[in-house]
Amino acid sequence: MKVVFMGTPDFAVPALKAIAAEYEVVCVYTQPPREAGRGNKILKTPVNLMAEQLDLPVKTPVSLKKPEAQDELRSLKADIAVVAAYGLILPKAVLDIFPKGVVNIHASLLPRWRGAAPIQRAIEAGDEKSGVTIMRVDEGLDTGDMLLKGEVEIDEKTTGAVLHDKLAEIGKALILQALRNIDVLKPEKQDDSLACYAKKLEKSEAKLDFNRPADELERKIRAFNPYPGAYFEYNGERFKVFAAEVLNDNAGMTPGSLVPNDSGLLIECNPGMLFVTEIQRQGKRAMPTEELLRGFEFAEDTILK
Repeated sequence: MKVVFMGTPDFAVPALKAIAAEYEVVCVYTQPPREAGRGNKILKTPVNLMAEQLDLPVKTPVSLKKPEAQDELRSLKADIAVVAAYGLILPKAVLDIFPKGVVNIHASLLPRWRGAAPIQRAIEAGDEKSGVTIMRVDEGLDTGDMLLKGEVEIDEKTTGAVLHDKLAEIGKALILQALRNIDVLKPEKQDDSLACYAKKLEKSEAKLDFNRPADELERKIRAFNPYPGAYFEYNGERFKVFAAEVLNDNAGMTPGSLVPNDSGLLIECNPGMLFVTEIQRQGKRAMPTEELLRGFEFAEDTILK
């Protein structure tokens, strides 16, 4: 079976490697190289780099809406396309190219968390489980029929990074199972009434609002670890918070106040308090908060806005 693989980030890499080991991947489609980092270096996507390691042909179109791009896809004569966090919309004309259709590795238990950031939104919302759905791609946003699912628990220690890696491995196993059985799998319709949308992550929403409940903020901290990184500002400097514990009591202070204590950084919320255990000062490495406080001091009357 000839496969076209379409993916971009690290999440898609395990699936690409697994498929290439078992099937003929006739081409890999991924997002174009883009500027990144302080030096604005032009960087290829993780999928692009892996495809090159595997000696697979790579294409990086900015769109698949033009007839020329569709003709190029058609010329590959692939049986099926596999999509994993590609980042481009596939028009119906593209979906119709492949005799066995287009299947997607989606990092949620559909129909919950359709959209761009299902991993982080599941943690942020306090979901007790997440997973991967292998689905047929249609013209909607993650609305296609479901073929296979795999679940994983979300506990009080689960971060965005941890869940990402677990789901990437589940996705790798499920997509192989789907490809091996593509002609006999029975599709299941999604219940649209149960759907919710995982909107794209914005850096602006990563700022911690201490007028919110401490347990809500702690979930955001885990969900946004490592990207985009939840943070607060102090004296014009940004401090990213990568781990914190929730205390259900309050000190009777204004939300955002640093609560005096001998053991670390304690912040009043509404309600509850956050005890910050891992932090990153702007331009520095992430470290245990106690290590930071050995060489840095917050003013006692500080109220973080």
